[in-house]
Amino acid sequence: MKRTLSTAYRRNPFRLILAGFFLVILLGALLLTLPVASRDGLSAPFEDALFTATSAVCVTGLIVRDTATGWSAFGQTIIILLIQIGGLGVVTVAAATLLLTGQRIGIFQRTTMQEAVAAPKLGGIVRFTKFILTATFTIEGIGALLLLPTFLRDYPVGKAICFSLFHSISAFCNAGFDLLGEKLPFGSLAIYADSIPVNLVIAGLIIMGGIGFLTMQDLIQNRLNFHRLRLQTKIILITTALLIAVPTLLFFLFEFQDHPLKERILLSFFQSVTPRTAGFGTCDYGAMSDRGLLLTILLMLSGGAPGSTAGGIKVTTVWVLIAASVACLSQKQDVDGFHRRVDPETIRTALTLSFLYTVLLIGGSLVISYLEGETVIRTLFECASALATVGLTAGMTPSLCVVSKLILIVFMYFGRVGALTLAYAAASRQPVQHMRYPEEKIIVG
Repeated sequence: MKRTLSTAYRRNPFRLILAGFFLVILLGALLLTLPVASRDGLSAPFEDALFTATSAVCVTGLIVRDTATGWSAFGQTIIILLIQIGGLGVVTVAAATLLLTGQRIGIFQRTTMQEAVAAPKLGGIVRFTKFILTATFTIEGIGALLLLPTFLRDYPVGKAICFSLFHSISAFCNAGFDLLGEKLPFGSLAIYADSIPVNLVIAGLIIMGGIGFLTMQDLIQNRLNFHRLRLQTKIILITTALLIAVPTLLFFLFEFQDHPLKERILLSFFQSVTPRTAGFGTCDYGAMSDRGLLLTILLMLSGGAPGSTAGGIKVTTVWVLIAASVACLSQKQDVDGFHRRVDPETIRTALTLSFLYTVLLIGGSLVISYLEGETVIRTLFECASALATVGLTAGMTPSLCVVSKLILIVFMYFGRVGALTLAYAAASRQPVQHMRYPEEKIIVG
């Protein structure tokens, strides 16, 4: 039995990825149940610890108890370590451990690393892993230094340093956990809503983490020359820019009218960036209009880039769906962009992912709406936040029943590891089919 189980994991790297995330979540949950992890010195309920550990490892940011007031320094340290592991990826952290200890990395380990970081090819995967580690710690360190002056103004030196590191890691990993709950009625960064440095630094870290390491590497290798970039990099950059610029304008027009102009601009900009799986907020989403909530839900589902610290459907999937629709309406035979043709298999995968996310989102929202007696728009918001590993909340999450929390836990796990990873882990190897059935037209539309 042991041999069969071991063989199954050796032959399927996707199962190893799933198991790695599950074990880290479980270990984190057990550590958070220790009395030393809670601010009051009492053991946290296991469902609360499990929810928090899942949210941290899956870099979501949804919480059932405030991070600043509910967890001790030990608990907060566990949370930020889980966020860092989740942001880098369990497999990347394991690979880094092997590299530091000088152990040899075999073909299976390299294959697993390739799948975990969405690398296009197996060659150079160890070098790419080193790039991920270097880029992560460099960007997080710069982010902490840029945040430090603001926190030094408001907190003692030691606390300011800890806050800078914590929020820089949380922002780059697109986690959305914060330590400002002692000063806020609803957490996150609302007291810095009018702070240009905090808004720009946190938003910059979110965007850098969300575009992905492959994009960063491509930009560096081609010295920011747009014409020499890979198609995927171009799609990510253009789509990301549009998903920031257009919602910023819409938020400015439809929300935050009672704020001063400077703060209104910052609020509109930040609320366009953070739903891309980051989870920080400079406003109270519980007081936002249904228009604003719906726009935020759409942004949450768009997600970040493949191989990044972000979740969601992914911006490349959104682009493929839009490009396929434009090609269909234009009666073009191929889906293309930037003088490159998109593989039909990619289009089919994008449609499958969108269908899976839509079914889960609607199904989970209806169940939680029934259990909690809440409106569907509010439960859609919470479910989209969990499924896209965002972490924004309209104020529902802390008061949810156990079943609703379990649904969100499953959604966070699903959103982080990815639908394809789950599908490939569950699927057995299918024999090559040489026979094809006759084709017959079906009228649609």
